[in-house]
Amino acid sequence: MKPYRGRFAPSPTGPLHFGSLVAAVGSYLEAKTRGGDWLVRIEDLDPPREVPGAADDILRTLVACGMTWDGAVVYQGTRGDAYHAALHELRQLNRIYPCACSRREIADSAISGIEGYVYPGTCRTGLPPGKVARALRVDTRGAAIEFDDAVQGRMAQNLETEIGDFVLYRADRVFAYQLAVVVDDAEQGITHVVRGADLIDSTARQIYLQRLLGLPAPRYAHLPVAVNADGEKLSKQTLASPIDADRPLPHLVQALVFLGQQPPSDMASSSTRALWQWALENWRLERVPKLLRIEVHKEH
Repeated sequence: MKPYRGRFAPSPTGPLHFGSLVAAVGSYLEAKTRGGDWLVRIEDLDPPREVPGAADDILRTLVACGMTWDGAVVYQGTRGDAYHAALHELRQLNRIYPCACSRREIADSAISGIEGYVYPGTCRTGLPPGKVARALRVDTRGAAIEFDDAVQGRMAQNLETEIGDFVLYRADRVFAYQLAVVVDDAEQGITHVVRGADLIDSTARQIYLQRLLGLPAPRYAHLPVAVNADGEKLSKQTLASPIDADRPLPHLVQALVFLGQQPPSDMASSSTRALWQWALENWRLERVPKLLRIEVHKEH
């Protein structure tokens, strides 16, 4: 058995909010209670969506909350050479191809899947005359993936019919999250991925790429996602309030309650140090609700 290596990988699109804190707390406790390392990776793949200073703010908030990481922070924005190497390997395997289809063309000829339109494979056999590639896609024909999630149970997905040939690289030179996360998890030796269930539908794509590239697959555990009264995931777009780094204790207590851990009622008036001592002694992944989403009644 390899030593446990987990990670927390936020995108720097805004300050740390309650939904992200839940993922950080769950991944941190699962790593530390197993005597493992907990790494932090900043997923800054899409510059137009980034907020200047957000990455540093997230790291400062983690420290204020009492969570320190092992090793250096990895920034995906510096990892282009590694992603290009993976694309080259997939090209050598004849598993990717250029695609010239616009979003409108795909919408006109595709059926809806679990995450938007299922790409119908229009460019698999070559680009139409006079067309210029807009993206690189991976061929998913025959790709049926199953995996056991430590929280959500057995999961199965037919990539060809439910997702379609998905994009790995865009014409504006942006690498897809699916490719980058697979390459980085392998290079960092990640053995376990604990994250929000909003990413559970991405897992089959990542396992598929791991198999194509001959990379080990981590074990996965997808925690419930915090949503507002309208069922929307807490995020910058839904105006989720940032974690107060000067008063992290109430947020941490609420995150533990959200994850089914039942801290003592007096913990909210103790200290961050005491809270972590209790959490490290009492964390149990099996207590996490087996739900994809949980409504948070009070804004965090």
